[in-house]
Amino acid sequence: MIRFDYAAVSDVGLVRKSNQDAGYASSHLLVLADGMGGAAGGDVASSVVVGNMAHIDDSHQAEDLIALLKAQLNKSQHELLELVTEIPQLSGLGTTCTAILRTANKLGMVHVGDSRAYLLRNNKLTQITRDHTLVQYLVDHGEITPEEALNHPKRHVIMRNVGASEDPVDIDASIREALPGDRWLLSSDGLFGVVSDETIELTLQSYANLDECGERLIDLALAAGAPDNVTIVLADVVNDPGTGSSYDRGPIIVGSAAVDRKKPTRAGSSAAGQLAALTASARPAENNDDDDDAKPPRRWIARFVAFLASLVIIAGGLTGGYMWTQSRYYVSVDHGKVAIFKGIPQNIGPIELSSVYEQTGIKVTSLTPVAQQRLDLPITRGSLAEAHKVVKDLAAQKLTSSGDSR
Repeated sequence: MIRFDYAAVSDVGLVRKSNQDAGYASSHLLVLADGMGGAAGGDVASSVVVGNMAHIDDSHQAEDLIALLKAQLNKSQHELLELVTEIPQLSGLGTTCTAILRTANKLGMVHVGDSRAYLLRNNKLTQITRDHTLVQYLVDHGEITPEEALNHPKRHVIMRNVGASEDPVDIDASIREALPGDRWLLSSDGLFGVVSDETIELTLQSYANLDECGERLIDLALAAGAPDNVTIVLADVVNDPGTGSSYDRGPIIVGSAAVDRKKPTRAGSSAAGQLAALTASARPAENNDDDDDAKPPRRWIARFVAFLASLVIIAGGLTGGYMWTQSRYYVSVDHGKVAIFKGIPQNIGPIELSSVYEQTGIKVTSLTPVAQQRLDLPITRGSLAEAHKVVKDLAAQKLTSSGDSR
């Protein structure tokens, strides 16, 4: 038998103010998502994809691997479309995704966007995925050389992604064999955009310990200026004479989907960190796409609903406005348990505009970290049926009895 040894690490970098990347690693599943849209929802998009992928973190029939991965990407796309419909300010959000789902020695892989999967086999590094970018298209059609692509002004233009669309996600998919001794690397462009493939290969060869290898790759990206978020997911294919359960350290979640998603760069007082601090005041203000201070979209939900409530109250009087609020529902936490509330999550002076409508009995601590993060702010819905669907989705993300957030 074989198993994955795995690790994952992420850093916001030296320029970005928020982490739009998300990574996930476990004994069966590896996921890397690089969100786009900045304050318009890049972190939301990448965390939604990781959250949905986590639902299939288990052993499956080999013939089902690709279908399961595709289904979760399409589900993510549908959820993002619902979000944009509810909150137009999120228009333009999207994310890349590269994911590997393992059963025994069979690997199902899906890929969309410009994140990458690399395989180190027999000490030789090979890029497995192909970038879905404008410059890669130009290279493929002989209009520019690979060397010209490295510094092309439109090298970050992505031609495919997981976004707010009714259409199926346009992905590359493949089934591969896992061989003992293989080392897999999934990474966002925050690594390979500034660190050469030769250096990445040498680092993967030089560090036997995956955690140390991931930290070293992050350090290299920081030393090169880290103009973007840097996220790395690593996995070694190893022989396992038993079940592998004794090794399993539980899923590792990093980046926008993690509890510590606002963690600052680890560069600290290093030369790279000091340089970033010295030049920060000289840089033009970042585009609001990456500004955490520009009213994060998840906070707009409550503010937007409150604004609508205020308009209704003014237009129709206090009674009519209150009746409108009571036609709404949201899912939040009550005494440590998931509950459905009737109304909107706002008060007007002493007037409470919501109350507990239904207790679910689901303890928040019984949910995976990704599910718990969703409850950081009320999840507003326009009907009771939609609120029940949210609860059902959360219930599907319960921790197992062993504490493994699979």
